[in-house]
Amino acid sequence: MSTIEHIPGVEAIPGKNGTTYRITVYNGFDSKGKRIRHRTNFYPTPGMTDKQLYKALIRAKADYEKSIEQGYDLDNKQTFAEYAEYVLSLKERTGVRATTLDRYRSLLERINAAIGHIKLADLRPQHLNSFYKNLSEPGIRAGGGSATAKIDLAKWLKKHKQTRASLAEKSGVSPITVGAAVKGETISETKAAAIAQAMGKKVAEVFRVEQNTAPLSDKTILEHHRLISTILAQAEKEMLVPYNAAAKATPPKVEKHDPNYFQPEEIAAILEALETEPLKWQLITHLMIVTGCRRGEIMGLQWEKVDFDNNRVKIDKALVSSKSKGTYLGNTKTSDVRYLNLPQETMSLLRQHKREQLRLQLANGDRWVNSGFVFTTDNGEHMNPDSITGWLHDFSRRHNLPHINPHAFRHTVASVLLANGTDIVTVSKQLGHASVNTTENFYSHIIEENKAKASECIADVLLRKKA
Repeated sequence: MSTIEHIPGVEAIPGKNGTTYRITVYNGFDSKGKRIRHRTNFYPTPGMTDKQLYKALIRAKADYEKSIEQGYDLDNKQTFAEYAEYVLSLKERTGVRATTLDRYRSLLERINAAIGHIKLADLRPQHLNSFYKNLSEPGIRAGGGSATAKIDLAKWLKKHKQTRASLAEKSGVSPITVGAAVKGETISETKAAAIAQAMGKKVAEVFRVEQNTAPLSDKTILEHHRLISTILAQAEKEMLVPYNAAAKATPPKVEKHDPNYFQPEEIAAILEALETEPLKWQLITHLMIVTGCRRGEIMGLQWEKVDFDNNRVKIDKALVSSKSKGTYLGNTKTSDVRYLNLPQETMSLLRQHKREQLRLQLANGDRWVNSGFVFTTDNGEHMNPDSITGWLHDFSRRHNLPHINPHAFRHTVASVLLANGTDIVTVSKQLGHASVNTTENFYSHIIEENKAKASECIADVLLRKKA
């Protein structure tokens, strides 16, 4: 039987972690007439039999020869981590949102720890499958515990003449999270460590930490897979690798859940409870209920985009809060521009709010910051879009309402429109989705229900005899 030693151009290289196989292929000649040599390494899957290894090496060599013949510029020196940084720089130059880049960098911490050292051309589906398996094991969460303050943070702030906002800015943690910590609520270990560092203390001096040993969710593992796939897709596009290894890997399947939305009676209870709340927060919540806009789009709304004559608003910007850039005004998630008509009730609240903001401006005098935003802090500066989540959390607790997820308002608008016969294109434009396909994928269950109703309607009109 043929052995590995008999495969031309394949050399076994023993190492501490097992044997690596170097594949050498010659193709063409340089300017001096010397044959051009190309090399790559093959890492066998643990537990392979000699027969399986022989076949895998024959196949790997044939694939490598084919890729060289097709003109791929296989980079045998650049590691995955090095190339990933290059891809993220490309993303940043093409205008990818700072929040997205922050998430990418967070995911890369685990990815690079596992496969960052592997050369780009040597990465195989087996490496990725092994990584995904590791992510699904208990104890993988680094800094994934929960923390509760064991000292009086409000007293500490007063003693050191600091505010929640100043501590939030210094620690890079949102004001909502700092506020939760001050109230004695549970926050993540990572956020707690950042707050403690900003206070000049160790996390154990300020917080009581409980470790979370649960494995990562399938959804989070899939996020890692998608980022790896995005990076390798760029490498394939630039002909640095013959194929995208992630496309041949096997990530976990995530069970699809129907979006949660409010029933009419739940919206009625929310609206009733809102009547006792400050006008600004009444209007913020009201806009979410009637428009289905994202949090950042609501907070990014400026008075110049409110058309009082035609009862509509222009949505073309969003306030974005990111770890790397802070809070800034950027494009909407899909860079779309849409005009949304508003009911008279909402326009009335907008007029009342504008008058109240003018009174606040007069009371502040020179301290007022003329930012032009519809929703501002007490001195006129823009607000943090994350504050909506925190306020709704406290609001629901004050009024004994179920937990309110801001995105549920968005799903509610879609479900109401679809259930009442609005076409899918109009719904997609109302929500600012990138395409109609996005809307169809999100709300497939409602669309199917409407199709069933349409079928019954046709049968009632055309097939069934009337009594």
